[in-house]
Amino acid sequence: MDTIASLFSFITTPVSWVIVQFHKVYGAIFGPDTGWAWGLSIVSLVVLIRICLIPLFVKQIKSTRNMQALQPKMKAIQERYKSDKQRQSEEMMKLYKETGTNPLSSCLPILAQSPFFFALYHVLSSIASGKEIGVIDGPLLASARQAHIFGAPLASKFTDTAAEVAALDASLTSVRIVTAVMIVMMSASQFFTQRQLMMKNVDLSVKTPYMQQQKMLMYIFPVIFAVMGINFPVGVLVYWLTTNVWTMGQQMYVINQNPTPGSKAQDAYLGRLLKSVTHHGEVKGRRRKSVVKVIVAKGGDRNENERRFFTGLSKAGFAAQADGTVIKSDTIVAETESGAAKRQQPKRQTKAQRQAAAAQQAVTKDAEEGSEPAAEQATTSLEKKPQGSAKADAEVETKDEAKDQAQGDKPARPRANSGGSRQGKSGQRKGQQRPKHPSSKK
Repeated sequence: MDTIASLFSFITTPVSWVIVQFHKVYGAIFGPDTGWAWGLSIVSLVVLIRICLIPLFVKQIKSTRNMQALQPKMKAIQERYKSDKQRQSEEMMKLYKETGTNPLSSCLPILAQSPFFFALYHVLSSIASGKEIGVIDGPLLASARQAHIFGAPLASKFTDTAAEVAALDASLTSVRIVTAVMIVMMSASQFFTQRQLMMKNVDLSVKTPYMQQQKMLMYIFPVIFAVMGINFPVGVLVYWLTTNVWTMGQQMYVINQNPTPGSKAQDAYLGRLLKSVTHHGEVKGRRRKSVVKVIVAKGGDRNENERRFFTGLSKAGFAAQADGTVIKSDTIVAETESGAAKRQQPKRQTKAQRQAAAAQQAVTKDAEEGSEPAAEQATTSLEKKPQGSAKADAEVETKDEAKDQAQGDKPARPRANSGGSRQGKSGQRKGQQRPKHPSSKK
């Protein structure tokens, strides 16, 4: 680690100068030799660096989303040219160029922080060794060596011996407890940051190898940081813990305000947007209008979250416009207030009702054909219908109603009446016959 840190010695002077400037401010408040003054100076260094890296962080977010969107196409290229690695690489580069995606953009914030991280490590190692470095001269070096955070010197490490810790005026137990707690917090913050990205800001409808890689990194990175953390000085642990907390908060803000399409975060965001539109009657904010505008422009390519959002707007009586605004729709409001019309199932007829309907059809047909005697015969037969038949029909009606309730009011299957063609005992269908009277026997 000392060899790596020495490679970044060219930046140790700027880093030490920034720390000293912050130390002057905090030293006037907490005292120049306190751990608060030096610890907050390191925290302020992290905040300054991360503010400068915000543009790179935005590029990282965009690159990560583009990589997620390109995974199906990348997998198709790998399957098509699996026997030709050179052609596969050429097609991959062509795809990156067409979509404007840079695979290295997701690593830019980490790569940009590396020089400052190793420079700070080099500065703290020099303080532990009692060597002047950068603008930290004799008095500042002595002040830094006296600074303790919860009883642990800034330059002490978990692997230090009792003699090395005693030289910094501290106990080995205090150093190991403080460093162990900080290592656990550093690894836990790294894990929850990656987990937040995987569980909330990933399109779960698309299963790609990229997602599997990210899940592996979610568990591997904390272990790597835990193993490396035992060799970090307390000041470096403060630096890395602060940058992890900053990353987690920054990522939480981005996920809540600009989630990945198709993710759980987008579903939650559109739910909040729908609630705001319903409450205020309009889309408030330029950024929210741009979100609605993009969703409207997608048309039939909307994902499930976006379709659910539009359904909620319709039920609330609003219609989204192409410019990102919403308008009140009286038609939709009327439909919503009156309720969706339920589909009426046809009521099942009893045997008596079916016979009466068939008789009525026969009467009508005979009247049209000029056969009055047949019509009179049908009417007379209905009037002379025996009482036992009516009782049987009532029993049939009761059974039919019970059957309807058991089947959940399902539409009844059409039954062949006496006016239709019948099938003989032999199973052969006869030709179309004239409808028979309901009271006639076979």
